[in-house]
Amino acid sequence: MQPWSAPWRLAGRSGSLYAPGQSPSILRQSSQHSRSETSTMTKVAFIGLGVMGFPMAGHLAAAGHDVTVYNRTPAKAETWIGQHKGSAAATPREAAASAEIVFSCVGNDDDLRGVILGGEGAFAGMGEGSILVDNTTASAEVARELAARGAESGIAFIDAPVSGGQAGAENGQLTVMCGGDQAAFERARPVIDAFARAVTLMGPVGAGQLTKMVNQICIAGLLQGLSEGMNFGQKAGLDMERVIDVISKGAAQSWQMENRAATMCEGKFDFGFAVDWMRKDLGICLAEAQNNGARLPVTALVDQFYAQVQARGGNRWDTSSLMYLMAND
Repeated sequence: MQPWSAPWRLAGRSGSLYAPGQSPSILRQSSQHSRSETSTMTKVAFIGLGVMGFPMAGHLAAAGHDVTVYNRTPAKAETWIGQHKGSAAATPREAAASAEIVFSCVGNDDDLRGVILGGEGAFAGMGEGSILVDNTTASAEVARELAARGAESGIAFIDAPVSGGQAGAENGQLTVMCGGDQAAFERARPVIDAFARAVTLMGPVGAGQLTKMVNQICIAGLLQGLSEGMNFGQKAGLDMERVIDVISKGAAQSWQMENRAATMCEGKFDFGFAVDWMRKDLGICLAEAQNNGARLPVTALVDQFYAQVQARGGNRWDTSSLMYLMAND
């Protein structure tokens, strides 16, 4: 058992974790609460306005929070201002100044360090008692590193990667997996609710990222199996619409089947989360497995299949494009 997980126990059917002596009722799914419970405006900053961050920041503004945004490309921030109430800052430090909660959603570990650390980073503008909620899918290692750096200035850090893709971000229906201090989580949760359907504290810092790794490992295997199954059915001459309708009512049912099987059969791969990003995520998973001794043979294989998709120009295709390899080899 890893040292960080030793004092945490499963809390009922939700899969949340809590420390000995804590009531599992303290850790709640946000879907059990109305967003109207957030009765006070919070001053927040949002750093990173990509396909996920742009709508997430928009939901925060729509919920009545005072939002200041920063993006590496200023034009994206100006576009956001044109669509939402809020303001833009020239640096992460300026965006974070006087914010109670700062959100970040960028590309990878190095991007995250770039916007959080240094003289113009978010930490430089944040005050004691503030919270940084990082929605980037990154390594557990960088989460622990930034948490330690933040603690030096009295800043709490929550790693909070999300699942649900671009559609989930746009619809405010993301699942958020958090790692961090419980008191900071309880303060941040009502604000996170603005763009989430479920928010769960999984354990101490790093636990959110580790949970997201489990999520990506499972998705990789599901999509490869779905690709093989759909290709097999097509080669066998079956009516795939009827096949999908039948098997989606049985044990093979999954979100991926219900939302991607039909489009995979049609050769459509333009539904959000890109192969480039999936490979980044699977690289994080494989590196962590080297550290903890987990065996990921299927994940490693699927990662190489995605490399083949990239080699064929599918870098920006969505992750269901594994089907392309099955149909064209």
